[in-house]
Amino acid sequence: MYVQRVRPAMTPTVVGKLLDLDADEEYIKALLNSVRKLCPVEPLVEEVEKRNRLRLLTPFLEQLINEGNVEPATHNAIGKIYIVLNREPQTFLRTNMYYDSRVLGRFCQKLDPYLSYLAYRRAPDHSCDNELIEVTNDNGLFKDQARYLVERQDQDLWNKVLIDDNPHRAALIEEVTGTALPETEDPDAVSATVKAFMSADLPHQLINLLEKLVLQRSDFSDNRNLQNLLILTAIRCSGDENAEPGKTRAMEYINRLDNFDGPEIAKIALRDDYQLYEEAFTIYKKTGDNVSAVDVLLNNIMDLTRAFNYAERVGESEVWSHLGAAQLSNNMVKEAIDSYIRADDPAEYRAITTAANEQGKFAELVPFLTMCRTKLKERYIDTELVYALAQTNELGDLEIFITSPNLADIQSIGDRCYDEEMFQAAKLLFNSISNNARLASCLVHLGSFRESVEAARKANSIRTWKEVNAACVRAGEFKLAQVCGLYIIVSPDHLDELVVEYERQGHFTELIQLMEQGLGLESAHKGIFTMLGVLYAKYQPEKLKEHIKIFWSRVNVQRLLTACAEGLHWEEAAFLYIENKEFDSAVRVMIEHSSDAFLHDKFLDIIQKVRNQELYYQAISFYLEQEPMRLGKLLSVLQPSLDPARVVQQLRRTDNLELITDYIKSVQKQGENIAVVNEAVNEICVDEEDYEGLRESVTEHDNFDQLDLAQKIEKNELLEFRRIAAMLYKRNRRWKQSIQLSQADRMFKDAIDTTAESKQPELAEELLRYFVQSSDRECFCATLYTCYDLIKPDVALELSWRHGLIDYAMPYMIQYMHDLDAKVKELDTRTAPAEDSKTADASAAAAVAGGAFMGGPGGMMALGTLLCVACCGVGFGVCGLG
Repeated sequence: MYVQRVRPAMTPTVVGKLLDLDADEEYIKALLNSVRKLCPVEPLVEEVEKRNRLRLLTPFLEQLINEGNVEPATHNAIGKIYIVLNREPQTFLRTNMYYDSRVLGRFCQKLDPYLSYLAYRRAPDHSCDNELIEVTNDNGLFKDQARYLVERQDQDLWNKVLIDDNPHRAALIEEVTGTALPETEDPDAVSATVKAFMSADLPHQLINLLEKLVLQRSDFSDNRNLQNLLILTAIRCSGDENAEPGKTRAMEYINRLDNFDGPEIAKIALRDDYQLYEEAFTIYKKTGDNVSAVDVLLNNIMDLTRAFNYAERVGESEVWSHLGAAQLSNNMVKEAIDSYIRADDPAEYRAITTAANEQGKFAELVPFLTMCRTKLKERYIDTELVYALAQTNELGDLEIFITSPNLADIQSIGDRCYDEEMFQAAKLLFNSISNNARLASCLVHLGSFRESVEAARKANSIRTWKEVNAACVRAGEFKLAQVCGLYIIVSPDHLDELVVEYERQGHFTELIQLMEQGLGLESAHKGIFTMLGVLYAKYQPEKLKEHIKIFWSRVNVQRLLTACAEGLHWEEAAFLYIENKEFDSAVRVMIEHSSDAFLHDKFLDIIQKVRNQELYYQAISFYLEQEPMRLGKLLSVLQPSLDPARVVQQLRRTDNLELITDYIKSVQKQGENIAVVNEAVNEICVDEEDYEGLRESVTEHDNFDQLDLAQKIEKNELLEFRRIAAMLYKRNRRWKQSIQLSQADRMFKDAIDTTAESKQPELAEELLRYFVQSSDRECFCATLYTCYDLIKPDVALELSWRHGLIDYAMPYMIQYMHDLDAKVKELDTRTAPAEDSKTADASAAAAVAGGAFMGGPGGMMALGTLLCVACCGVGFGVCGLG
């Protein structure tokens, strides 16, 4: 009642306890029947199975199954019972869909491995593949394993069993090859198996497998894929064979099989890692692909002889074309041309033409290009045909061809013929297209100079004229060369080149004649006149001067000047400089090359027009060296522009001041008080003993070193120079030196005047004592008069009294007393009390009367007269005081 009504789930435990108590089986069965579906099956089976009484549950389990129970535990239990009881276990394992394959498989492993294999095989999700492989390996069921693998078609599973580490791989492969695969009719299974063998890198085993499928009569004998695979596998294994080329297993399969993809397999056979060229050739030959077959012979087997024989046998144009290409690449130009002609194929006309040109196969090239011309209308073909005819010297055929309609580039072929010195052919070509310039060149090389000149005239091209001219010059045809030259020299750009050509060959006279002819041309330009001048300067200098004088305005002055300089034609160079108003350069030329270019009058004319004033002084130096007697003329011309001081210094350095006496005196007279000029004039006057000129110079111009001059002339032999020195000392307030110098020369008047001008009492007293000592009474008296303001009265009175000169001092004393009286009266007047106007007037009149006798200008004149009488006995004597 407990399990039936209270806890049916405890039925397995209760049954276990009943079995332990050795209860009656019928009772247990009745108990189970009463519980039925309420009893959990899996715990029940476990409890019963532990006690090895599983058969007890047979009716109960069968009843559950019949009632539709699909629980795996129920079916696992009934399966174990059937297996143990051997009640058609294989049928159960194959047909029952509800048991757990892993459980029954593990249960059967020790009882019957095959049953275990069937249980694992039945797993609907293939979850027991590993267990299946293991049980078949452990029990040697390789045939069953092979069948399962083929049927399974699982690449991962195949990879697992075909690994190198599998010790049962060989047995398995043998069963797959011998049993499983031949039994199957499923192409997918076969394909999967083959793929597995390929993935496992088992080519030899795969070949054995495929041989049984393909070569032995089977449903798969005509299978294209298998045939392809067999041949490809054999190709892959070819490296492991020692068979001769063409006798490999792959070759055998190729010959025996017919339903395979020939072109694709041939490409594989040609790969570098196989190099089965004979097999590839056989495939292409067998499939009728003659072009590919000949390509194998040419590019892989590299047997041109076999290729040629094969091409002759099949006779296909494309085969001949491929053969021709190979022959061409092997420099078999003649054979290649023949092949392309047989192929009637103009496609490679450019390559053929290039190769034929390189090897000089022009005779063979002509028929080929003729064939190409019938197929294609190409400019290149016609052009190369013309060139080939020219190379073969078929001038008749060439002329016929170029006069008939064609597309040839005659110009380019003419140029090629010309460059390769085929002048006859080039002549025909250039004449046909009226290319007179190139025609003239050809005629030059053929020696037809007159005809070449005519062609050049038609071409009217400077380049052509130059070429023909050069050829005529080389050949000595100077008249024809001159005709050409006249057309060249009118072009300034080509004149120099023509001249160089003549000069290089030494034809100077002919060149000058050509230039002289060119002067008369209407289009004569400056370059012709210039070049003729240059040529005269080089080769006929006697004509240069006249040419320059006539045509100087039409020449390139600078270039002709260069030629004159190179030829040392300095006179002509100076002329050109002057005419071109380059006066500076003209002056330099005349100075530097005076022996050839100097003209005094012309020089004086242009020196005034130069811009660079330094040339003035260079000219002075030049005249000092070359024309010293004309230097004065030069200086007079340049005087307004010269720096007198610089001129004097320049002449002083060379000790030639006397040459410019007139110049510097002229400068001095113009009122320019310049120290250097004054000193130069003074120096010249001293040297020439011109004391009057020196006196005039130092008197009117004081800008010089006066003391220096005084020192230089104070000891001169001439008195007048010494007097000038004394005067200069006096002018510079060197009183004592001036007085001493005048005393030494007994020029007492000068000494007295100097003393008076110095305003120095001590000098006056010294001079007075000098005259007393020398007993010169007259000069003593004159000194008292002239130096009246400087001499003290006591000194004068003492000296005159001591030396008996009272009479000579009396005028001085009288004058002094007069002046003293006048000053006293003036003081009295200023300090006396005021008087009436009449008294004041009388006093003033008396003062005036006194002054008229001794004071003022009138008084001094009277005193002077008295002194003169005292000195000389008469008035206005030699003393100079009157």
